[in-house]
Amino acid sequence: MAKKGDMLYAWTNDSDLAKKAECGGAVTELLKYALESKTVDAVLAVTRGVDLYEAVPVIVTNPKDLDNCAGSLHCGTILLSKLVMEYAPDIAGKKIGMVVKGCDMMGVLELAKRNLVNLDNIVMIGVNCGGSVSPVAARKMIREKFGVDPDKVTKEEIDRGQFIIEYEGGHKGIKMDDLEDEGYGRRSNCRRCKVKIPRQADIACGNWGVIGDKAGKATFVEVCSDRGAALLTKAVDAKKLSTEPADPKGIELRAKTEKSMLKLGDKWRERDFSALAPRLWETIGAETARCMKCYACIDHCPVCVTRPDRFEQPALMVRPGFVPADPMFHLRRFAHISDSCINCGQCEECCPSEIPLALFSHAIRTEADKFFEPKLGKPVYTN
Repeated sequence: MAKKGDMLYAWTNDSDLAKKAECGGAVTELLKYALESKTVDAVLAVTRGVDLYEAVPVIVTNPKDLDNCAGSLHCGTILLSKLVMEYAPDIAGKKIGMVVKGCDMMGVLELAKRNLVNLDNIVMIGVNCGGSVSPVAARKMIREKFGVDPDKVTKEEIDRGQFIIEYEGGHKGIKMDDLEDEGYGRRSNCRRCKVKIPRQADIACGNWGVIGDKAGKATFVEVCSDRGAALLTKAVDAKKLSTEPADPKGIELRAKTEKSMLKLGDKWRERDFSALAPRLWETIGAETARCMKCYACIDHCPVCVTRPDRFEQPALMVRPGFVPADPMFHLRRFAHISDSCINCGQCEECCPSEIPLALFSHAIRTEADKFFEPKLGKPVYTN
């Protein structure tokens, strides 16, 4: 019987799913069982579109259809918590299962703070995340740095500090540090992120720490809640999953991997924020002068919630017909969201004027956190 705090290796007993899934297929199998057992009414997940650079969100109610969602898409940058908010009225009262990265999880928690979702109705299966790569940037990187036609790539993954591709004729990996030092690699917000294992989900899963004969064939599972323990126990009892205690050396390796990712996040924060520090507000003013008032940053932000009964509509804070937007528009927006910014990068990714909005919000958030630091400790918030 699983319990909160357990660390296990888990793998599906479905041989067909095992062939399609990565790292043992435990994530997909847990969600399939959640549907089969009526633990959830539907699952919000992501599936591959026309190619591995297109991630498509799907609502799944048939357990078998979840097989199509198995595997990772590091070039998919969808934020599922935003979709939860958009569909909140339609799913009210229904129980939803979700696969969440760190930013997805934080987005759901922010929505819960605003009473827009009920956490009792959301089962979150977290996945370790070293970061994602913009689809356009990924294609350019593969063509220019790997010397491979992006359309010939059949699989990609981020493992052991490398971005690895498989393609017709072979496979190739390049160190992420080398790629990012040359301006390629992960999205800038992902580089600064320090929520690599989403422990506020019900279960946190990944391949870090899976060693020995289970390497590549099992998922490392950390049980983070009583609800997660119950789901895992029932799935094992139903013979959907098999488990065994994680190897102590694997647990140690996982901790070291997480620690190295956190150090990398600190490095990028120092690099990004130190350049801003001397002239933060001057830089913000100069960059936001390109704003064309399309409001895409508002539409895609999971924190900038606009409910007529509770919040003032940010779009009404500026004079219509004036481009660029009044500086107060951006100041009010940053004031509105920076204390809750989850560093998901959606605002920056969708900005047609390429304003580094996520950098500004994250810098303001992190700077503000320093007021709450213990003298010898770290910031209260570390996302």
